[in-house]
Amino acid sequence: MAVPVGVVVAVVVALVLVKVAGGGSSTPTAEPDRQPAPAGVVTAVTSVPASVLDTIGAPSGLTPPQRLPKATVLTKDGKPAVVYLGAEFCPYCAAERWPMVVALSRFGTFSGLKITHSSSTDVFANTRTLSFVGSSYSSPYITFDPVEFENNRNGPLEQPDAIQTRVEANFDKPPYSGIDGGIPFIDFGNQWSIGGPSYNVQILQGLSWEEIASQLSDPNQVLAVGVDGTANIISAAICQLTGGQPAAVCGSPGVRVATGRIPGAK
Repeated sequence: MAVPVGVVVAVVVALVLVKVAGGGSSTPTAEPDRQPAPAGVVTAVTSVPASVLDTIGAPSGLTPPQRLPKATVLTKDGKPAVVYLGAEFCPYCAAERWPMVVALSRFGTFSGLKITHSSSTDVFANTRTLSFVGSSYSSPYITFDPVEFENNRNGPLEQPDAIQTRVEANFDKPPYSGIDGGIPFIDFGNQWSIGGPSYNVQILQGLSWEEIASQLSDPNQVLAVGVDGTANIISAAICQLTGGQPAAVCGSPGVRVATGRIPGAK
């Protein structure tokens, strides 16, 4: 039996009104996988006061870099290269990005940093962190060459370039990257490397991006000791590549103390 046109129109109008009134699906919105970092978070992480970094120094308990076999300093674009291998699902990468941004910001400038979180199904689930995907970095001293292999749902994300591929093949394995290789892995000009997290990931648990960033300027916070102490060690490794430049960073008390934690450093 045919349905009268008037009834069809009435049903369609009713459905439209329900859709508008209800505002769409009632399913809660999931936390975004990656989005632009809030300006306040970026400012707090990229401008930790030198006095705080000097107060913290390089406490024991932080993992120092490993010395790589002697080789020519790795360069890219005519400058020493710092290569980072990671993935957004990885909670240990999530932890290591915080001190990396603190340290690298002493030698140059980031733009386009994102915020994200580690996998919701891995250990230390949903650890809040920064992401280098889609960002850029400018420095007169070094080139920063990061890659995130997978997103936080374990899906493919970025393809490594030729330099990153060589670093992974040559050095991202024992004894240079921890027990069994993997990520995170930071190569400082093929001279030193950090494999795995440098501090206790657990101190980030349950904290928002804003809460993490706000604690970095308080040397009395356990989180600041871990992140800023690691940033000093990373800074000291970079200073070995830059010939001690800039002097204000490489000659600072915090970096000088951290230099003593780096095997073979001068």
